[in-house]
Amino acid sequence: MTLLTGQLERSEKMRRLEDKLAHIEAALDGRSEVVGGQRWGALTLEHLRFRPTALPECDFVSVDPSSRLLNKPIAAPLMISPMTGGVERGGELNRRMARVAEYLQIPFGVGSQRVALEVPSRASDFKVRDVAPSIPLFANVGAVQLVKGYGPDDIKRAVDMIEADAVYLHLNAMQEVVQEGGDTHWTGVLGKISDVCTAFAQQQKPVPVFAREVGFGLTAQDTQRLVEAGVSGLDCAGGGGTSWSLIEGRVASHPQHQRLGQVLADWGLTTPESVLEVRSADKEICLIASGGVRTGIDVMRLIALGATAAGMASPVLRAAVESEEACLQFLQNVLLEIRATMFGTGCRDLQDFRKKVQFLSIRQPPHEFIAI
Repeated sequence: MTLLTGQLERSEKMRRLEDKLAHIEAALDGRSEVVGGQRWGALTLEHLRFRPTALPECDFVSVDPSSRLLNKPIAAPLMISPMTGGVERGGELNRRMARVAEYLQIPFGVGSQRVALEVPSRASDFKVRDVAPSIPLFANVGAVQLVKGYGPDDIKRAVDMIEADAVYLHLNAMQEVVQEGGDTHWTGVLGKISDVCTAFAQQQKPVPVFAREVGFGLTAQDTQRLVEAGVSGLDCAGGGGTSWSLIEGRVASHPQHQRLGQVLADWGLTTPESVLEVRSADKEICLIASGGVRTGIDVMRLIALGATAAGMASPVLRAAVESEEACLQFLQNVLLEIRATMFGTGCRDLQDFRKKVQFLSIRQPPHEFIAI
């Protein structure tokens, strides 16, 4: 390595660390969310209304939303979705949220570990297993890195780094297009995902590989291709919450990228649309749905549509920034809302809920009625 090359690589790594901080700030102020979807006619969480019952025929105290994920028990079909890491502030927030997740017995996912794979001193910002010893824990690496030199061994390093139960390979093509200097060479990514799935399946202790969108949704065609590639699960994160296009546009210095972030703010599918697309292609695969989930009712709307679990991100992060106690209180409220939704639809447990729950016919602009 020449002196100039080394300086350039260190400069690039520092830029990535600075980007992480800028992303956290942009995600926290609430101005990077697409609330309810901006497109005319998009199916959003707000459209979904449960058919209630005045006679639940069960005791609220006995309502049980517990389930299993990655062969571990969880208190409810809810997880804290990947958000941050790789900088000191992100590491502090990760540990704060992971402690709460362990206390409540819900899964937790860390943000992209690329910076820790390339700057080993940052690995500590992702290591939360000591404060979350029993819950399902997701590692996280960008899928596009697989065509830039990363291979199965690098993904295994990310898993081993945090003693994860599964790994997300995140799909963020449109975010990278908006990002200045983003990774826009995506030719061959699917084949490389398949290589990772094959390698991980052959390990003495197989580790599930999940493909995760970051806010633009997965289509039925995406689902078919990823399932054929060998993924064990999907996170179909769709629009309705934090828009990574908006975030990248806001932190960009070039006017073209700033504008592109605005234009692509509501690109893709909403989360409910994405759940329906995935389930039209595969009824069985483990499916986590995230994007725009703000309440326990939202969680159960996605479960009713067919998700295995739902993920929450920015609302949890905002609470965690305030304090660990605020984060705990927020998520306890969400868990109470989940149980209240089950009670209000006359369901004692998740199996009962998935079997019995119904939505009312809902109106979508401009004039049509659809039934879910």
